[in-house]
Amino acid sequence: MALSKGKEVKLAPNIRLTTPLVRRDGRLQPTTWDDAVKTAVDGLRAVQAEHGGEALGLFSCSKATNETNYLAQKFARTVLGTNNIDSCNRT
Repeated sequence: MALSKGKEVKLAPNIRLTTPLVRRDGRLQPTTWDDAVKTAVDGLRAVQAEHGGEALGLFSCSKATNETNYLAQKFARTVLGTNNIDSCNRT
């Protein structure tokens, strides 16, 4: 698994996640992909409803294509309602 800034982490095949996890009652529980996505969406919507879009932010990748970064900023501004976008271009 490659990380930014040239750092790398090697994961053994037997410790890789094969199913999504959702935190319930303080513990991570296996769940379906549909439930994991719904939980994430519900969490983002709750933050947006309580604090507004500016409480959210988005990280993109400076190594991604211009088109990908354009879509990321468009999503952040139109869907999330935030201008808090960072693509780590300062490396």
